[in-house]
Amino acid sequence: MKKTTHFLLMVVAMLFSAAIFAQTVSGTIVEAGTNVPLPGANVIEKGTSNGVTSDFDGKFALQTTSSSGEIIISFIGYNSKTIAFSGNTDLGTIELESSQVGLEEVQIIASVAVDRKTPVAVSTIKSADIELKLGTQEFPEILKSTPGVYATKQGGGYGDARVNIRGFQSENVAVMINGIPVNDMENGRVFWSNWAGLGDVTSQMQVQRGLGASKIAVPSIGGTINVVTKTTDVEQGGNLITSIGNDGYFKYGLTYSTGLMENGFAATVSAAKTEGDGYVDGTEFTGFNYFVNISKEINDAHRISFSAFGAKQRHGQRQNRQLISTFRNNERGRKFNADWGYKQGQLTFQEDNFYHKPQISLNHYWDLSDNTSISTSAYVSFGTGGGGGIRGENKFTFNPDGSSDYRVGLYGPINFDKIAEENEALGANGSETILRASRNDHNWYGVLSTLKTYLSDDLVLLAGLDFRSYTGIHFQEVTDLLGGQYWLDDGDENNPNNLTRVGDKINYHNDGKVGWIGAFGQLEYDVNESFNTYLALAASNTSYQRIDYFNYLDSDPLQETDKYNFFGFSVKGGGNYRIDDNHNVFVNVGYFERAADFDAVFLNFSNDNINADAENEKITSFELGYGYRSDRLSANLNLYRTSWNDRTETATFQQPDLTRATANILGVNAIHQGVELDFNYKVSEKINITGMLSLGDWKWDNNVENVIIFNEEQEQVGDPFNLHIAGLKVGDAAQTTAALGLNYKISPETKLIIDYNYFADNYADFDPSDRGVNGDTPEEIAAELATDPIQPWKLPDFGLFDVVFKHDFEFGPFDTTLTGRVNNVFDTEYISDAQDGSESRTDTALVYYGFGRTFSVGVKLNF
Repeated sequence: MKKTTHFLLMVVAMLFSAAIFAQTVSGTIVEAGTNVPLPGANVIEKGTSNGVTSDFDGKFALQTTSSSGEIIISFIGYNSKTIAFSGNTDLGTIELESSQVGLEEVQIIASVAVDRKTPVAVSTIKSADIELKLGTQEFPEILKSTPGVYATKQGGGYGDARVNIRGFQSENVAVMINGIPVNDMENGRVFWSNWAGLGDVTSQMQVQRGLGASKIAVPSIGGTINVVTKTTDVEQGGNLITSIGNDGYFKYGLTYSTGLMENGFAATVSAAKTEGDGYVDGTEFTGFNYFVNISKEINDAHRISFSAFGAKQRHGQRQNRQLISTFRNNERGRKFNADWGYKQGQLTFQEDNFYHKPQISLNHYWDLSDNTSISTSAYVSFGTGGGGGIRGENKFTFNPDGSSDYRVGLYGPINFDKIAEENEALGANGSETILRASRNDHNWYGVLSTLKTYLSDDLVLLAGLDFRSYTGIHFQEVTDLLGGQYWLDDGDENNPNNLTRVGDKINYHNDGKVGWIGAFGQLEYDVNESFNTYLALAASNTSYQRIDYFNYLDSDPLQETDKYNFFGFSVKGGGNYRIDDNHNVFVNVGYFERAADFDAVFLNFSNDNINADAENEKITSFELGYGYRSDRLSANLNLYRTSWNDRTETATFQQPDLTRATANILGVNAIHQGVELDFNYKVSEKINITGMLSLGDWKWDNNVENVIIFNEEQEQVGDPFNLHIAGLKVGDAAQTTAALGLNYKISPETKLIIDYNYFADNYADFDPSDRGVNGDTPEEIAAELATDPIQPWKLPDFGLFDVVFKHDFEFGPFDTTLTGRVNNVFDTEYISDAQDGSESRTDTALVYYGFGRTFSVGVKLNF
């Protein structure tokens, strides 16, 4: 009995002493300079494995095992901080400095949105998550679990991915790198192959859906993808990376930072090479990407930063979509590609892409006072490259109904040797079929400058200028005569019947000159600690000019057009109200007019068929949002409606005499509306669950009547026609998407991530101008327009599982990370892209199949 009593007394004493020594250390972790909370920061009691992570508001509470000691606070991308504690301690607000020099200033230029303050629908992906999940995926695919986003690999070539936001194609999604716009100045497109390897140097990628927080003149329609690259690390160090994957994928690279030296200089360099055979047949690729950043702190008021990055690459493409039956009837299945073959035993591309677009910028950050600063970026980009194809007699056409003399079997690769034999036999008559490249070089200069000043403690003014000068240089060149002696080109009025050889220009040669000058201003007013508002105004002038060296004699004044100017503007405003520590609501509304694109002005690629009064596109957008934050749950709910009026739409027709006729179609309108939900639930210190649901309702809004066709002399041709599009679904992106993810921290060093993504209500892409209606009488036309149009073909719904495994360990002197990734774990067969066919039938749609199961394994050694 006494032994039992003594034992119980010992247990009580131990529990009592534990209660005495166990203390609570709490605080809120934020980013220095911005006070943005840092959720997921690690808080560890020094010398132990006892730790917690901060919640969605950056708050933490750690039960320590000792009555006094030190805690270590760390977060990827920020300098760690060690803080002493004694007894129960509330550390208040703890600021972590970025581990990168000048990142705060870059974020000002880049218009990075702040959670629970900036009234926009936003999703932010940090570098750690990009590094964790990217693997062999294309850079935009990292966004596939983001509400309203649909990203695919398209044909499957290296860098050939695309991304749509809220149903808007890439031409209507602004992509900025460090605040610098990268959409093509003539057509608005984004070619991700130009930025292959960007994931290696990204600090964070932020998707602002809808109007967004971008202050540059005239925003996008669908949203903004804001990529902020790494700057220069404060501390010296670097890393080595290497990874392997399916279909011969191999990547290796090096990053090194000098750290911030005593003389104020800091430099970071990074380079990597990637190569592989490609998942799709005939899509071999090689890419080399590089990044350089040099920073100098001149004094307390001035800092400068020089950066240069780019990715030189070449890859085979699957440019031509095929019928579903074609993929199903051949042994290569979804890997089938008709656009390649062999020449003298060497793989040869019918369609390929090669490009190098270095972007170089010099940034100056000037603190005029404690309240005022100016951030300026002067940049230049020189793009060289293009896409391969054919010229002459098309002997490459794939015919699924019968064999071809120029293929090895029905579904086999192209027999380039047979084509070369035929060209050789023609002798002095030259080649009848050649390979060519369509070059799209450019020279782009720009300056973007932003002034930020605190007019008072509650009122901030941001204002600036956005200047751009762009020249696109377009021509075709001979790349392979395929055994012939020359190619006879008659496309140059100044040199008709030109006997051209490899490297010579053929078919067309013209320059597109685009000038842009814009100004913007934004007032941000903190009414109180809970209510933030903003009002933004922007205006821009876009000028277009075209120079055609082939279709006009050098002596012809029409060779160079006048400049045509188009004015655009935007006005937007909104507010965010934090009801309490858990709830907030926001609203924003905006209207803007945007200049039509280059080709809508110079119709039929000519200098004497000019649409000088091209109508501005008109966009009205409204958004309402709700956010919830607690210790365990973060959730966002958004409702949006965007009205897109007078969409740029032109239709081209060939006349019986082989001349061209054109219709400039006005009044093509669309409505994009929907609801988006995303959440992150912290089940425990080890388990996080993420999810999202996006329900879109995107439709063409109205029929268009009495569209007039004009010939090259601007004379009306035939009767007007009508577009029957009211109520048609907008194609080319899944209108319903959902995602669910599990993030399981098996141990402090080991993590398992399982993601599921679901895509539905995806309609085949189509051109509204192809939905014309004609009739013998007005009554017949009216009756046809009153009926419901035939909806485009709807792709089958599909869902994909991805798995990531990550383990950290020490390998000699290196902190090492091993990462394994498997995408499409269950090898699901699905169609990712489709072009609508006749009568919108399954058997006439031209499609791309998505990738089957792919994998990669990578190692990163930090030093």
